Amino acid sequence: MTFDDIYLKESKKAYFIELLAFIESEYSNKTIYPPKTNLFQAFKLTPLNQVKVVIIGQDPYHNPNQANGLAFSVNENVTLPPSLKNIYKEIERSFGYSMSNNGALSSWAKQGVLLLNTILTVEENKPLSHQNKGWETFTLEIIKALNALKQPICFLLFGQHAKQYEKHLNNPNHLVLKTVHPSPLSAHRGFIGSDVFKKCNDYLKDKEISTIDWKV
Repeated sequence: MTFDDIYLKESKKAYFIELLAFIESEYSNKTIYPPKTNLFQAFKLTPLNQVKVVIIGQDPYHNPNQANGLAFSVNENVTLPPSLKNIYKEIERSFGYSMSNNGALSSWAKQGVLLLNTILTVEENKPLSHQNKGWETFTLEIIKALNALKQPICFLLFGQHAKQYEKHLNNPNHLVLKTVHPSPLSAHRGFIGSDVFKKCNDYLKDKEISTIDWKV
């Protein structure tokens, strides 16, 4: 199975036909992020059979030049958003890396880290504007397909939104690591110091899978 197979299956369902019509209209009449060419970037950079890690986000960044189709990631030469800053802080703390100011996480995606927002589009300056339009149904099918895979996968669930997907992750081959969200409101209540990225690599190593180089 591939992501294309899932897309093809879902694209025949009424909800998805309605969703695509809605998205087409939105892109035609409003400023929508990410750019249409990057809409399915997460699936292009991290094929299903190469997924080692899944990081679940909610919806794309809603300010200009930020969203690029990968959860938590921004384009190069864009100021790091606060949550990504804290993700970098935790990686630096765990590994002793010195992280750059580059927030483009395509290097993670190419190593097998699926950076999956559960809502794939957003209107400019309107967070969650595309909530409950059908994306959540589609991405839940993606998550269920990932859960069914035999290959070991580490799921990183940051915050309450991501944690609600835990009930769909019942395959004993996989590891689920949970923390509070890395946003400034909660990062110091358990995200910083959680060692989730190190624990994730320890799990991959234990399964004799090449670990992730988190340095950016």
